[in-house]
Amino acid sequence: MGKIITKEEYKEKIKDSIRREHKKVVLCHGVFDLIHPGHIIHFEQAKGMGDILVVSITSEKYVRKGPGRPYFSNELRMKFLEAIQYIDYVMLSEGYTVEDIVETVEPDIYVKGEEYRQPKDDITGKISEEQEFVEQHGGKIQFTTGQVFSSTHLINTALSGLPDDVRVYMEIFKQKYSMRDIKEYAVKVSKLKVLVVGDIIIDKYTYCTVQGMMSKDTAYSARLKNIEEYFGGAAAVARHLSSFSEHVTLMSVIGNEENIRLKMFDELAENISLKLIYSEEVPTITKRRYLSRNEKRDEYRKIFAINNIPERPGYEEAVREKFLEKLEDIIESYDVVFLCDFGHGLIDENVMELVQDKARYLVLNCQTNSSNKGMNIITKYHRADAFTLDQQEINLAYPSYLDDEKTKLKKLGSHLDGIGWLTRGALGAMQIEQGRTTECPAFTLSVKDTIGAGDAFLALAGIFAAAGAPTEIGTFMGNIGGALGANIVGNREHIEKVNALKFASTLLNV
Repeated sequence: MGKIITKEEYKEKIKDSIRREHKKVVLCHGVFDLIHPGHIIHFEQAKGMGDILVVSITSEKYVRKGPGRPYFSNELRMKFLEAIQYIDYVMLSEGYTVEDIVETVEPDIYVKGEEYRQPKDDITGKISEEQEFVEQHGGKIQFTTGQVFSSTHLINTALSGLPDDVRVYMEIFKQKYSMRDIKEYAVKVSKLKVLVVGDIIIDKYTYCTVQGMMSKDTAYSARLKNIEEYFGGAAAVARHLSSFSEHVTLMSVIGNEENIRLKMFDELAENISLKLIYSEEVPTITKRRYLSRNEKRDEYRKIFAINNIPERPGYEEAVREKFLEKLEDIIESYDVVFLCDFGHGLIDENVMELVQDKARYLVLNCQTNSSNKGMNIITKYHRADAFTLDQQEINLAYPSYLDDEKTKLKKLGSHLDGIGWLTRGALGAMQIEQGRTTECPAFTLSVKDTIGAGDAFLALAGIFAAAGAPTEIGTFMGNIGGALGANIVGNREHIEKVNALKFASTLLNV
């Protein structure tokens, strides 16, 4: 057996013998994307703390450090570690945290680098949690000393880990803002009272393996693999925000289906205050998407979609009145309101006027989709402190071949009298502020699913703007949200604050 082992092999073939021989086990964990002198010193010191040194790496699909990371594959990173004399065993961690490895290894000592000694300096905010978990499993945490090197900096500068347009953008951005600025505004964001108003959508993803064309028809034949169900629409935006703000409320109308009510409270109520009104006549909006997956490349291809949306959007009069009355009672107690208008009947003229009149700070998203194309246009609003829209939506708002996107965005910014962002997929985002536009490149090198990326952009850009951050920081954080969201299937996960800050730190470490 070599140094590179699985968790199962460790438990079945190694763990008991180590304990019988009363050997002290030391664990190091990280991405270890590029081995440098700092790592060698770290491993040497860690080995000196015990008898057996186990090093684990985070699997590439769980790394959230920015575009192009990890630079090296799981296999190559483990090969690098295997060659280091101080290391006895190398294994792969399949998770966002080190918990699965700690449960497997049960180390006597868990070792982190000098840069993690002070919890206040740890942008992840996870060191205290890791220490507690290690202690629960009989171990203790210790720190190595020595000069701190940065794999991220080396990769970004020496190995061209970032695209040229991102690198140029970040060089300019860094002249004005630092990671300290980002963290300071993140603290301000956490104190904001946030109200999210809008349509809640249930996204059902049906995963299939396409077998080919049916022998007697022109339709695909596919084998069902599994079905997953996520909260979309305003609920997805609220979930993103709940990782950044300590006070998030979601207000909406849903159908009276018991299974959906239970799912709402099971999955959302812990971090989000729910103010829901139930409709007896209109079911909760459900969108079903059928996808095939390339297992090797972890890529998805949409086959088709079926949407359960009423032909005539809207709710019964009693529900509308109750919703409007409740909204009017609470809206002025919030620092910022996110209005998520998906055009499915919840946001009528009365709600529009109330929110525009009463919201202290209004973040607006008015979406176009296949069921409302041409009928849900953002220019029906007359006020927004901040707004987002995509290329299709700006062209529907201003259907002219003579004006470019920049001109159209300037018109919209003037109309709504606020700052805003035009999201452009692989081209990144364009911001408008006081008649001046600037552009920011996309921060992602890969895309799993574009569904939900716009909601993630809206959440991060909008909340940082509401906290008083410069618009450029809002653009920066929004693009990070979009990049992270584009690598999440649907709304399977929400954007975690810790991952967004890691991503920001990577980009700023150029």
